[in-house]
Amino acid sequence: MSEHHDDEIEASRAPLLDHLVELRKRLIFCIAAFGVGFVVCLTFSTQLYVFLTHPFAVAAQLVAFNQQHHKPPSASVMAAALDGLKGARDLFLTLLGLRQAPSVAGMKQVSLIATAPLEFFFTKLKLSGFGAVALSFPILAAQVYAFVAPGLYKKERRAFLPFLLASPVLFLMGAALVYYMILPFVLWFSLNQQILGGPVSVQLLPKVSDYLSLVTTLLMAFGLCFQLPVVLSLLGMAGIVGSAQLRAGRRYAIVGVFVVAAVVTPPDPISQTLLALPIILLYEISIWCVWLIERRRKKEDAARDVAVI
Repeated sequence: MSEHHDDEIEASRAPLLDHLVELRKRLIFCIAAFGVGFVVCLTFSTQLYVFLTHPFAVAAQLVAFNQQHHKPPSASVMAAALDGLKGARDLFLTLLGLRQAPSVAGMKQVSLIATAPLEFFFTKLKLSGFGAVALSFPILAAQVYAFVAPGLYKKERRAFLPFLLASPVLFLMGAALVYYMILPFVLWFSLNQQILGGPVSVQLLPKVSDYLSLVTTLLMAFGLCFQLPVVLSLLGMAGIVGSAQLRAGRRYAIVGVFVVAAVVTPPDPISQTLLALPIILLYEISIWCVWLIERRRKKEDAARDVAVI
């Protein structure tokens, strides 16, 4: 270890009591930030819940439009399958913004139910807690970094900061994919399973708590899966994985990605593919990031060897 690094460690040393005082201060900031975020989200919890039901409204609008302009049921299985693919294509183009959602005359608002007196209230509390974490995350991350940074070398602090900034960006990308693509498709598929206008009626009326659980589960699953470049890059910096190793394991990684997508998404191939393809792309980006880290490390080692000579 170089003398410069020894000086850095010596300068950052502090008694245990000082560390505990610093930890208490950081925890107070984190709790205060979470509390403020919780109060703000609880104040607007109804608006936030309505915002989360927008994918449900889009799916219901497309289903209602198709029902108003439905064709007589075809005796051909192939024709019925083609009609289903056409509906999925129309939904996909609408979600991409390439086609405007059709207006449906006399369409009722989407309906969710609460089966307990305080169910919606507790649902809003859960939503406020989830929103408070998201709203206060910059402050929480800054406090964690401020507590850990004194124990890191200056070079490690510079290397760690980009990952701290990339992590929420990647999480938001995964959340946006869920909100604009996955949720509307899942709900569109579910609404098409209803039986209406016959001797038996099967109508989709999700509970407010179940709908929030679906949304938060998908948001967390996609957001965490999108952290793959951050995780692999940190492992590459630690020397645990290398770019050659990641390239050699590409085929196994692709199989693993599809398995994970099948577990965390609803049981339909389209939503699984919509998760798997971005993760595979992020895996390729991770290989490139690890290769850049290895290249920079080789240059630094070469420069150090020249300095020693």
